[in-house]
Amino acid sequence: MTPPDVLALERATLTAVPAPRVAFDGAFVVRAHAGGTGRANAASCLDPAPDAGLAERVLRIEAFYAALGLPPRFRATPLDPPGLAEHLAARGHVEKDETVILIAPLGALAVPDAAARALPAPDADWMAVTATAEHQTPARRREKEATPDLLMVPGAWITLHDAGVPAAVVSVVAAGPIAGFFDLAVRPEHRRRGLAARTVRAAAHWAAGQGADWLFCQVAAANAASLALNAGLGMTEAYRYRYFAPAGATQPLRFG
Repeated sequence: MTPPDVLALERATLTAVPAPRVAFDGAFVVRAHAGGTGRANAASCLDPAPDAGLAERVLRIEAFYAALGLPPRFRATPLDPPGLAEHLAARGHVEKDETVILIAPLGALAVPDAAARALPAPDADWMAVTATAEHQTPARRREKEATPDLLMVPGAWITLHDAGVPAAVVSVVAAGPIAGFFDLAVRPEHRRRGLAARTVRAAAHWAAGQGADWLFCQVAAANAASLALNAGLGMTEAYRYRYFAPAGATQPLRFG
């Protein structure tokens, strides 16, 4: 199979991480939620062609966020028009949170697991496990809880039990042939038992049942443990993105 290209992956990830407010300005899609996760609260471009109106477009996008009381945030990808990063830097935006998109064929990953339970929305156990691995601001928590009602494609929130205890979690969304998994977390006292890999494989099995062919994830470039885990599962880098925002406007990603 031919792997999906950057545009296909960007469309899939925009679908898998929904936002209640969406606008287009030229080739830029502008999204806003509660101000938590980056992807749901940033503008990004879907066409790398030169943009003669880039300067005015950036001003309008900044104004969109200002009207919502949110900091302007741009997600820079290989689909950026020429000069975007330099223009944002000149306006005082600084680079934050480089992220790696990893991808693999689903067939090589999907394994059912009797200890895994898939729910249509995150429950209290799922949220509690997630909070052990990620700095969980109130805004990020609200966004995760709101995701099921915003999705227009199938999604599942998977909890893996270890000795009867909710020990590992992941969310997974199937956007047609491309599925993505997010929020992978293992309780500290259950780590180094292979539960993270089992949870990803259970998510892949669910996604295969939805007709997906490819599985992707997005991992902070600074998260060496997660990068190593996914490389061990056979996932390879497709591309990277990074954020630009005014200095001090957003907090960097933190991991437990």
